[in-house]
Order: sequence, then C-alpha cells, then structure tokens
Amino acid sequence: MQPVLRSFRCRRAPKTKTKTLAISHPTSSATTRPATATATATATILQTHSHLHLHSHTTNWQSHARGLATSARHIAPLNTTTRSPPTQAHTNRHIKTSRRHCSSRRHNMCRREAEGADANMDISKGREVLPKNVKPLHYNVTLDPNFESFKYTGTVAIELDVVEDTESISLNALELDITDTKLVKTSDGSVIAASPTLSHDEDSQTTKIDLHQSVPANTKVTLVQNFTGTLNDNMAGFYRSSYKGADGSDAYIATTQMEPTDCRRAFPCFDEPALKATFTVTLVADKKLTCLSNMDVASEKEIENGRKAVTFNKTPLMSTYLLAFIVGELQVHEINSFRVPVRVFCTPDKDITHGHFSADLAARTLKFYEEQFDSEFPLPKMDMVAIPDFSAGAMENWGLVTYRVVDLLLDEKNVSASTKQRVAEVVQHELAHQWFGNLVTMDFWDGLWLNEGFATWMSWYSCNIFYPEWKVWEGYVTDNLQSALGLDSLRSSHPIEVPVKRADEINQIFDAISYSKGSCVLRMISKHLGEDVFMQGIRQYLKKHAYGNTTTGDLWAALSNASGKDVERVADIWTKNIGFPVVTVTEDAKNSSIHVKQNRFLRTADVKPEEDKVLYPVFLGLRTKDGIDEELTLNKREADFKVPDMDFFKLNADHSGIYRTSYQPERLKKLGENAKAGKLSVEDRAGMIADAGALSAAGYQKTDGLLSLVKGFDTEPDFVVWDELAARVGSVRSAWIFEDQKIKDALKAFARDLYSKKAHELGWEFSEKDGHIEQQFKSLMFGTAASAGDEKTKKAAFDMFEKFVAGDRAALHPNLRSSVYGVVLSNGGKKEYDALVKEYETASSSDERNAALRSLGRARDPELIQRTLAYSLSKHVKEQDIYLPLAGLRAHGEGIEAFWAWMKKNWDTLKQKMPPSFTLLGSVVSMATSSFTKQEQLDDVNKFFEGKSTKGFDRNLAQSNDAVKAKIGWLERDSESVTAWLKENKYL
Repeated sequence: MQPVLRSFRCRRAPKTKTKTLAISHPTSSATTRPATATATATATILQTHSHLHLHSHTTNWQSHARGLATSARHIAPLNTTTRSPPTQAHTNRHIKTSRRHCSSRRHNMCRREAEGADANMDISKGREVLPKNVKPLHYNVTLDPNFESFKYTGTVAIELDVVEDTESISLNALELDITDTKLVKTSDGSVIAASPTLSHDEDSQTTKIDLHQSVPANTKVTLVQNFTGTLNDNMAGFYRSSYKGADGSDAYIATTQMEPTDCRRAFPCFDEPALKATFTVTLVADKKLTCLSNMDVASEKEIENGRKAVTFNKTPLMSTYLLAFIVGELQVHEINSFRVPVRVFCTPDKDITHGHFSADLAARTLKFYEEQFDSEFPLPKMDMVAIPDFSAGAMENWGLVTYRVVDLLLDEKNVSASTKQRVAEVVQHELAHQWFGNLVTMDFWDGLWLNEGFATWMSWYSCNIFYPEWKVWEGYVTDNLQSALGLDSLRSSHPIEVPVKRADEINQIFDAISYSKGSCVLRMISKHLGEDVFMQGIRQYLKKHAYGNTTTGDLWAALSNASGKDVERVADIWTKNIGFPVVTVTEDAKNSSIHVKQNRFLRTADVKPEEDKVLYPVFLGLRTKDGIDEELTLNKREADFKVPDMDFFKLNADHSGIYRTSYQPERLKKLGENAKAGKLSVEDRAGMIADAGALSAAGYQKTDGLLSLVKGFDTEPDFVVWDELAARVGSVRSAWIFEDQKIKDALKAFARDLYSKKAHELGWEFSEKDGHIEQQFKSLMFGTAASAGDEKTKKAAFDMFEKFVAGDRAALHPNLRSSVYGVVLSNGGKKEYDALVKEYETASSSDERNAALRSLGRARDPELIQRTLAYSLSKHVKEQDIYLPLAGLRAHGEGIEAFWAWMKKNWDTLKQKMPPSFTLLGSVVSMATSSFTKQEQLDDVNKFFEGKSTKGFDRNLAQSNDAVKAKIGWLERDSESVTAWLKENKYL
C-alpha cells in the first residue's frame, strides 16, 4: 500500500460488546432489495460444484504487496505536491515469528499467541490470532450491493481443512449481520451442523461458531454463511465512493479496501495474512454497471430484471487483505503492449485520457519486474482504478490496484514535474507489491516492512532505470532517508519489526519506519552486497517462497546464500531495534587517524544509558581523494582508523548508511570548502547539510554554526542540495515560530537573502527545453524566495494569479501553482481566498483542486482561519482530504493556535466524524499539536488529553509530544546564539 505521506489509513472503531445468536432458521436482511438475486447467483455457483465440492487451493496455482519523519520543517514555500496527510507529528517539509503450526488445542474465539514461543521469536508473543484448529482452503463469495439503501446481501462458502478435532470454529467478522450459518461435509454436502450457536466479540472482531459436536481432524468441511452488510462511507471493507453524475447529483461506485484487517467488514473470513486461500468471487449488479475483481471474468449470466451475476475465475493462493471487487459505472483505457492486458478505469466525471501515462508506465514496469525477478506476473490482467474516496495513496490488490485519483490520473499537458514523479513512484511501488507482498507475503503484520520497505526501494530503483534524468537516488537522501531518520530520532518511534498484538494497533505502523527506514536498510544492504548480488538474492527469495509467507529471516537467508556473506548478522540489528546512531568523529592529525564513536541519537538530546546499549554495524564509507573505502566498518562502540590524507575525508559517502555524522567545527568548515571545490557528490552535500541541521536541533552542534554552513552554500548549483537547505532553514524558522517578531523577521530576511539570488538567476519562465530537474529547481526557488518576502517573486506571483483568476489559465504554470496560491493567500485577503475556494470547487482535475484546497490554511486573517477550519469539515471536502486545508495553518503561529483551540472545542464532533481507530484522527491530532514550541503549550495538550482515551492515536500523540519537547530544548540551548548570529550578520 502506498501511504498518502508515509501513511494514512481509516478504520472504524470496534465496540466492546459480545452477542450470542442461536440461529435455527434463516432470516431475511433488512434491505430494500429482495435477496433472490443473491440466492439465485449463489445457487448457480454451488451447483457447479457437485455436493459443494469447492476447488481447493492445491491445484494449478501451486506451480507458480515524510511525517514526523522529518525534523520540524517549515512549510512556507508550499511548492510541491503534498504526498499525504501527516500521519506523524510534524510534516513541515516545505510542502514537499512464529509459524502457524502450534500444538495448543485451546479453541478460543481469539487467543494470544504466547505459549511456547522461541526465545528468538519474542516478537510474536501476545498476538491475538485465530485458533489453528481449522485452515481455510477456498472461498466462494457472492455479493449483491444495493445503491439505494447502501446495503448489500452476501453468501460465503469457505472450504476448510479440519486440522484438529474441533467443536467450534472462530473467524473474523465485523459490522455484519449473519443471518444463517451451516456446516457441511465438502465431499457429499451432508449437513454436520444446521443450527450452530454464534457468539460475536466486537472487541476482538471475531465470531465463534459452536457446533455442539466434535468434527474429527482431517475432515474437509464447508462453512456456509448468509449475511448482510452496509456499504459504508468510511473507506474500509466494502464501501461506497461518491462522484458527481452528469446532472450534478451524487452517483456511487462500490469498492473495497481490505488492508490491513478490513476484509472482515466485507464478509466473514479468516483475516490474517498467513491464512492464505483461493477465492471465487461473484458480483450481482445492474447490467449497465462494470464489475471488477482480482481475476478476469469466468462467466456472466443474466438473472432477473436487467441484472447480471458476474463470476470471476479462481484466484491464486493469496491473503484476504489483497482481495478486491468493484461495482459501478466506469470508463476504461486498455493497452496490450504487455503480455497480459493493462487497463485503467475511472468514474464518468474524470477524463480517461489522463490514465494513458499510468497505463503505459504500468505495462513497461510489469515487463521490467518480470525480468528483474525472473518471475512472471501470475494473473491474467492488470487493472488500475482511480477511486474518488480512498484512504491511502494506493492499494496493491493482486491484479486490481486501486488508487486515489490524483495518484493515478494526470494530464500530461498540465502537470507539474513533482506530480508526474509522484504518480510514477506510486504506480511502480504498487506493481512491486505484486511480487513483494502478494506473491510472497509477510507472516504477520510485524513483518509489514517486508512488503512496504521493499516496494519503496524498488519504486526508486525502477524509477531510476526508467527516468535516469530524474536522478532519483540523489533525491532519496533528502526524501526517504530524512523521513526515516526524522521519525526514528524520537523516543516514541518503533523498530522496523515492531510487535503487533491487536488489529487496532496495525494502522499506526504504516509510517516512515516501515516504509522509509525499511527501504533505507535495503539500500544499505544492496550497496554492501552490490546491486547484482542483491537482486540475485531477491530472485531466490521469491522463487523459494512463492505463494507462501515469510519472516525477515527468510529474506536474510536468501541474500546470504546469494552473497556468501552473513547478512543476518549485519542487518538484523537494524530491523529489530529502535533508533540509529550518531557517529562522532575526532581527529589526530599527528598520527593521520580519526577516532569514531557511536551512540544512540535522540532529537530530544536526553539519551539514557539503558537506551544506548545497541551497537550497530556501521558502514563508514570513508571518502578520500583516492575514492571510497566501502569495507571500513565500525562494529563496536569506538575505534581508530587511519586516513590517507587528513586534508580531505568524509564519512558515509553518498549517505547510504543510516546514521548521523558529527564532525568537529573545523572539519565541518573544511567540508563546506570541499563542497564548493566539487569534491563531494550531490548526496554528500545534501546529506551533510541534513546531518548538520539534525545535530543542531538535538544539541550536538550549535545552530549558529548551521546557519553559517548554510550561508556558505549560496552558490550551490544543484536542486537536491537546495531542497535540503530550504528544509533546514525551514526547521529553524518553525522552531522559532513563537519567538519575538523581530527575531522571526530576521530569520525571514536571512532566508530571503539566501534564496532570492538563485531564484532570480533561474527565473520562473518554463519552456519545453526545461528538464525534469530544472523544472523542480525553478519551482523550489521561486516558492522559497516569494514566501520569504522577496518582492520580485512575490509581485510575479500576484501578477500570475490575477491573470489566472481572470480566465487566462495558461498564465499560471503547473510547477508554480502551489507556490503562487500560498504566496497570495499569505499576503492577500478575502478576495484571494474566495477565488481559491471557487477554484477548488470548480477545477476539473484532482491535482488542481488539491493545490487550491491545500493553500487555504495559509491565510492569516482570523476570520479566514476560522473559515478554513469550518470548511475542512464541510460537505465540500471529502473525508480523505480533511487534512489538506488544515496543513497550511502550521505555516504561521496564528494558524497553529487557532487550529488547537478549534480542535479542543470540537473534539466530540471530530471523534464522531473520525473515530479513533481511523488513523485520520491521529493525523489531525498530530497536525494540531506538533507545531508547538513552548512548555505551556505542551502542558495544555497533555492536560486536554488527560483522562481521555487515546486508543488508535496514542503513538501519534507520543511522537508529537517528543517533537515539541525537542524544540523546547533547542530554543533553550540556542536562542541566544542565534540572536547573536543574526546581529553579527546584520539581519537584526
């Protein structure tokens, strides 16, 4: 799954309640449509399997997946595509195991997996998982959605292998009304239990079926259940998504989002990733509607009243969270340049030609991945669908990938470079999952990183192959690496392999650790082994574990086998422990050597001895005039190393290592000179600035030294380095956002002085000759300069905006859209605000609409701030986009304080609209609290939440607290020296 800014998921909060249902006769659901269509379709399906002899999984398919992440960063420029809602505290980057087999015979509804766990597999202890007495083999699922009542009826027939003598069966179900249950023998259809007793525990989201008899082991049985459900509007399970019809009225499609644990909302199932099975899906719908699922269509039959039952071919062996189905009126674009058809679908209100880029890229990417993995894509087609209401950025359902509209469709004639790169990244991320996650799946959710870390790494790897001119690996250092280090510098972070016990804990780990840090570990290992050897190991891993489940150890074993190196010894420490080290370098010029020492790095600068026990294998990557020493490794607390030439050296060449490097001030100054002399790579220069910024914020170095370093980069020629320069200056400005106005104005003047010259040099006119990087560079510098008060760029922004509003849409280039909106709202008033509200409500593309919506929070007028807050919860803003108008409020102190006051006042309303187990609530809480910089502000936050349940967003709140504490300490240490530096440099 692709997060919408390193991740965002929505799920409904479970109620703690148990009910018992003694069912002797089937009862009809309270739906406006008779159940005959579903019954007819189901009967048709079951008749095709004599005596309910459903196909098992043992046939054909046996032969053959920046939030608080950054340190507090100032969002002023607002010049790039917003990647997602900030799921962790402060996303101010200038808008930029245990196996299934167990001897335990306790058939509890949901038991804790703890007894007898191996000492090396502690991560599995305490898991709430289903009993192991039965194993699902195959599902026959029939669903009949009603777009008038927003209800659906369904039947599921689950073929099971009875592993142990069994008196009860437990499976997952949530917010479903199960109207009839029976258990039959698969071989002859004879009834074993016609009226079992059902008890449902909503807290564990399980249903226990008491059979009132014992079914012996090694029996094949089929569990048949009829049920009704709601096509909810929560973007979870089987839900409805709305769009505007041709007449302006609301129209709907029915679609799904099952990951991580929402298949149980769609139909009763064994909803754990290791409980793989095959699926046959039948959808009942009006004849005019399109029906899609993971597989291609096996049959389509007219049943009654102009309706049809569409049955799809049986899936490969797969996890429940990868199942998908869609019903609705859809447009399609198909290409056949790949071995199987690739299709893009969207609702009628969108322009299907905007799917051409993604379709072509998908076809080429699938071919590339088949070659890279030496493994064929095993499904008969690849569908990609733009969903109007979608909680994540995209979801990798096998053969039916779903996306936010903005992450799939783009108008190539009217798109920014950053948006195009975002779409390419998302598409290639999801297609990497077709192998990593879908073909081979993590054993449990604590192994989520195996899916997401690899898909993230692979999307960058493939993007670099497809678009070498984008130089994405240079940007990786300022994007994924800084996202990972930013979040992992907080005490409230978590290991990559994080213990997950309950379903309601899973959503909070779809973050920069699972995605970005996971991919950083893979990048580090791939560089250590060499990319060719690394990919050889990946191929072995996929071949050995195809259609199975794995743990992290399985990946390390494959890489070790391919390389002949003990990868687990090196890599396991990075995935099983929280945090990362700072490597402190002291010099001995007399002996031409350096002394390096590693310690845990925390942004709050208060590491306790017990938190500093892990010793990482640190690849030092020593760069000298002779090249890079890739073998130099720090395997203990501290060590001395010879350096051939003390005049020039740098550790962590190209920043492939996951650590910060702290140099003495003299060396840092020399490195700045080396950078100007062209001795450092782009990654080195950007990474050095990132390290200096993070070390200053945490008290390892002084902020005045950071400002001097940054100032010395005023002639820097590269976009990626300027991107990081702007981020680090933004970090300082956001930490000082509640300080004296004179200090804030002085910092703004410094930023203006830094950015304006480069902005004027590059200009803000675009031509077809401009490359991808140059477009982004111009956009970045224009936005940063104008937001810092540069009069020339600010005037240009207003001139472009006035022409744009007057009807000359060509006057505002897509690369400048977000920056211009932000500038005019920051410096304008009601006129500009109203114009952008109109633009949001009338623009044709999602990218255009999002840019306008995202800018509203930039307005500083108190009345407009209140309008923004109210508008975020209005009918005009989809639930998936609530965070967008709120994001800009963090650019100014007035917005930050008003946002928090509004949240406190409207807490009950917000909880109702965004229940706690929706991670959207955690995202908004983070946004409302993490921009604070004062102890009294933090005290107010803690006082407000004291006594309130924080279940579902406790991790977000803790990370927000840590981020604020870090800024409080930063200001206490460095406010005086920063003031002195500003005076010395005549900004104050």
